[in-house]
Amino acid sequence: MSMDFIEALHEIEREKGISKDILFEAIEAALISSYKRNFNTAQNVRVDMNRHNGVIKVYARKTVVEEILDPRMEISLYAAREINPNFQMGDIAEIEVTPRDFGRIAAQTAKQVVTQRIREAERGLIYNAYIEKEEDIVTGIVQRQDLRNVYIDLGKIEAALPLNELMPNEKFKQGDRVKAYITKVENTTKGPQILLSRTHPGLLKRLFELEVPEIFDGVVEIRSVAREAGFRSKIAVYSRNEEVDPVGSCVGPKGVRVQTIVNELKGEKIDIVCWSDRVDEYVANSLSPSKVLEVQVFEQEKMARVIVPDYQLSLAIGIKGQNARLAAKLTGWKIDIKSETQAEEEYGRERTGETMHQDSVSID
Repeated sequence: MSMDFIEALHEIEREKGISKDILFEAIEAALISSYKRNFNTAQNVRVDMNRHNGVIKVYARKTVVEEILDPRMEISLYAAREINPNFQMGDIAEIEVTPRDFGRIAAQTAKQVVTQRIREAERGLIYNAYIEKEEDIVTGIVQRQDLRNVYIDLGKIEAALPLNELMPNEKFKQGDRVKAYITKVENTTKGPQILLSRTHPGLLKRLFELEVPEIFDGVVEIRSVAREAGFRSKIAVYSRNEEVDPVGSCVGPKGVRVQTIVNELKGEKIDIVCWSDRVDEYVANSLSPSKVLEVQVFEQEKMARVIVPDYQLSLAIGIKGQNARLAAKLTGWKIDIKSETQAEEEYGRERTGETMHQDSVSID
């Protein structure tokens, strides 16, 4: 093996971060297999590669015995002491058996091993880099699409964005820049595999962290997120500093911060509400933008009965129950919404032993 090869190993160590000792050991192990395969031998051998000049030698390792049963694995005490007079019974004697043309085989094998180790190391570095970004946002460029995924170039690796993780009616073409949320990073036999999402609630959370300095700094906290991707989302925020308005911080001057996020999510509507440790207040806030007259909390059932003005009932419920459904997801409480008139009629009938639930909505 030439000095140029040794220098190349040192360069790989510097550039790729792969220890040259690991490379030497891997090459030696591969050369043992190559020797046995190419020279049709079952001998127990050791390959030594000089770390300074690259000279390679192959040694057959034989056990010193009194009577030889397998000459490939054993050597007599007399023959061993001709090599070294200090050998005793049971010792391992090493005899050089380096083939004349072994250099060519060694060079080819070493090249294959180094290439493989570089590939494994690069995969390892990519995996380590992206496993730390799991549940975070990345930006990439659309490369192609098949029947199952859109493939996004992240620079050093291509990630898969499943079609069922796209928002409704969302389409991308080659070359588009895309922000997506990393849902999973796996280390497979084919290298790291990264799965992305555009529908995950975590995407909304991370976008707010990017756009709102108060959230990034920890002054404002995101306590809960509920999302129906592509249609509407609700986010509950809380301020550690009484002088900082959490909702105003997220909205930004003239709504610029939240509008940036809305644009990124293709027009998805976002309701930003104040989180509260008081259930009645939190539930009332969660039904924004509707006005709430009263909230009755039933702890055992983990249910809240909400009374709204008659003209606000449809707004509180939302299209196909969406507003109420998102409020229930956001708070974790079952929400029963009634208009003011319905509540009065129901309470009046309850006094006479009758109940009325018509035109009310209950959301889990």
